[in-house]
Amino acid sequence: MALTADDIVAIQQLVALHGHLVDARELHRLDELFAPDAVYDVTAMGQGTIRGVPEFRAVAEAFADDERNPVGHHVTNVVVTEGVDGTAHVRSKGIGVLRDGRAGSVVYVDRVARTDGGWRIAARQVLPSTGHRPTEPTAHPHPDRESRSAGR
Repeated sequence: MALTADDIVAIQQLVALHGHLVDARELHRLDELFAPDAVYDVTAMGQGTIRGVPEFRAVAEAFADDERNPVGHHVTNVVVTEGVDGTAHVRSKGIGVLRDGRAGSVVYVDRVARTDGGWRIAARQVLPSTGHRPTEPTAHPHPDRESRSAGR
């Protein structure tokens, strides 16, 4: 079944909910966010893989007061694409603000599935933002840059 505009909005709302629940420590509501058997992969961040809502809740509770845990989780640049078997894929960016004001950025790669309770994250991979810049020029350079370069 093709994703509808309502599906895309619901999925975007779902992805945004993560920061609100974690920052407000409303961990009892994580089943509104994750499928019961969700896989949360933070191996690229030097951590492990968390399986299921109860384990995620326990890890989040244990990490809540850790100085490395952001006090603000902000999601932006959400892109939803249709997956197979009624799933959807979501790629978004996360900005985490630490207690001391420093901030960091990650990329969330999600697979979301439709459940009886609505859309839920079935799998999430958290990747560090690398700040990678392409070494090759883009296929469509900015027209102002091109005209300035031609005048040299």
